[in-house]
Amino acid sequence: MRKALALALLLLLAGCRSTPRDPGTVVFLIDSSPANLDPRIGTDAQSEHIDELLFDGLVARDPNFHFVPALAETWEQPDPLTIVFHLRSGIRFHNGRPLTSRDVLWTINSMIDSHSPGAVITAKAASYASIDSMQAPNDHTVILHLKYADNFLLNNLSTGAIGIVPDGNGKDFWQHPVGTGPFRFVSQLIDQDVVIERNPSSWSLTPKIARVRFAVVPDAITESLELEKGSADLAINSLPMDSLPVLAARKNLEVDDTGGTQIHYLAFNLQDPLLSDLRVRQAIACAIDRNLIIQTLMLGYAKPALSLLPTAHWAWTDDVARYDYDPARAAQLLDQAGHPRGPDGVRLHLALKTSNDEGARLLAAVLQQQLAAVGIALDIRSYEFATFYSDITRGAFQMYSLRWIGGNEQPDIFGYAFSTARFSPKGGNRGHYSNPKLDALLDDAAENRDPARRRADYVQAQQILARDLPALNLWYRDTVVVHNRRLSNLVPTPSGSYTFLETAQLTGNPD
Repeated sequence: MRKALALALLLLLAGCRSTPRDPGTVVFLIDSSPANLDPRIGTDAQSEHIDELLFDGLVARDPNFHFVPALAETWEQPDPLTIVFHLRSGIRFHNGRPLTSRDVLWTINSMIDSHSPGAVITAKAASYASIDSMQAPNDHTVILHLKYADNFLLNNLSTGAIGIVPDGNGKDFWQHPVGTGPFRFVSQLIDQDVVIERNPSSWSLTPKIARVRFAVVPDAITESLELEKGSADLAINSLPMDSLPVLAARKNLEVDDTGGTQIHYLAFNLQDPLLSDLRVRQAIACAIDRNLIIQTLMLGYAKPALSLLPTAHWAWTDDVARYDYDPARAAQLLDQAGHPRGPDGVRLHLALKTSNDEGARLLAAVLQQQLAAVGIALDIRSYEFATFYSDITRGAFQMYSLRWIGGNEQPDIFGYAFSTARFSPKGGNRGHYSNPKLDALLDDAAENRDPARRRADYVQAQQILARDLPALNLWYRDTVVVHNRRLSNLVPTPSGSYTFLETAQLTGNPD
């Protein structure tokens, strides 16, 4: 409450002054720079969201997660081990070069073959491990031959999961990315901004917005001031929830929200001597009052999560172990694990790594308070995002909290995050969780064509993960967009992507 009052006072002092700027440019506030705009490499939220505007996959997904044509106009699968894609004619990269099947082969080869020209080191490589060989019989046909049936390959070839890059690009491609998407790259200054502009030759649609500047503003109060003054147009999921009522009251601003699929989670390093004990992880889960956090810190803009999958997904289940807020059970579990309270009331010390994003730090402070009540002293270590993300991908953490910002809409997220084969940097299994039974279930689900059997596999997988608790699912965060009213036709997506920029438009500025 005190912070909200301080924010209101700052906004009042700021008044309605606006900073002169190009009226045709949308200023989009983000809390950190994208780590790498090469779509084969970048896996952080900003990289993936911006790349989705610059690059296309062979296919895309509609709002109901069905596959629809993208760079590939049609495709067929004559047998479980062969997929044939037929590329659209007339598509050009942002530099004017025509897209051909050679570009598709180059893109995939550079990720799966470390000896290929232009090879990159990427956590995404394992997503294409089922590919045995590829052919390009002509400029518009790509044939993939698989080692084994792979139900997820089409998803991993979709826009957002992959971006087709030009044949022959070099190691510095991330500095000047070239794609086929509705926007094209203009410039990037690390920790300052990324600028993109409308692609007038877009094969899919031509955005109504001429230019977007993603301005890096890590401080939430500064973000709020920039929006209020009119010197920025837009922010998504980066403002503290207690600032939303203040901003919604401003005549030049609008707050839009929709139910979200982004998962906020708490991850554990299972190689750590303390956290390798399931009872300690279960105690942490029972010590966290998620409902209270959702109502106070999140102002109700979230829903408790039992699985990584969205609740509407065909494989989702709520028939899993639950960890409701229960401090007494947490204390009992810690006693059983051999961690009695000391004279100072502390049972054990743990460290939580987080980014210096305002929302992340607030959550860390609340977790610190709630865990202290059961005798766990939590040391909070905040870093700028690039350092934080580098640490967690290297496994240099005891605990960390982050969001799955995409990918969790498909069940291959379980393999990416928890299979033994996907230990970081080969995937997202940063806590080094390993369970052969889970691996077998995920392999079966990836190869089997029977929907009922696949669902049964995923239900068991969710039950195993809830029981073993390599990470604690906290909540699905709503997508909340604060924007200037000069932006219209802006429809937030459940995944929190930036694709609404493709159809949004600028109208008269209410100031």
